[in-house]
Amino acid sequence: FGATVLAGAFSLSGGNRFVANAIVGMDVAPIVIILMMMCIFFILGMFMYWIGIVLLTMPVFMPIVKQLGYDPIWFGILFSVNMQISFLTPPFGSAAFYLKSVAPPEIDLVTIYRSFGPFILLQAMILAILVAFPQISLFLVR
Repeated sequence: FGATVLAGAFSLSGGNRFVANAIVGMDVAPIVIILMMMCIFFILGMFMYWIGIVLLTMPVFMPIVKQLGYDPIWFGILFSVNMQISFLTPPFGSAAFYLKSVAPPEIDLVTIYRSFGPFILLQAMILAILVAFPQISLFLVR
């Protein structure tokens, strides 16, 4: 509820347009802006649940994505993969807590986090491939 109120107040005050114009007006390649958004998603995903992130960021980021000429479906897929990665990462990687609840008592949380390493790397590689080759994520839609 709090994220909805904050996003609504921000939008009504013209904050979305201000941020969108400021970001699109930056003198960097559009892909750099997308990568910055992915970093923001990753950092927020370490501390927040995905619904709150959607409510806070999408009203600001989606117009920017459209202004930059990128497909919103592709951006949504990037967001989803990014949330999968952040679901595994400390400090609040909720997947680790779910796994700890069903794991034998001798397996501690540190061991579980260490075991996530290969999966985090694999998903990061998938995210990089989807950023580099957007047509991979869009071929079913077309």
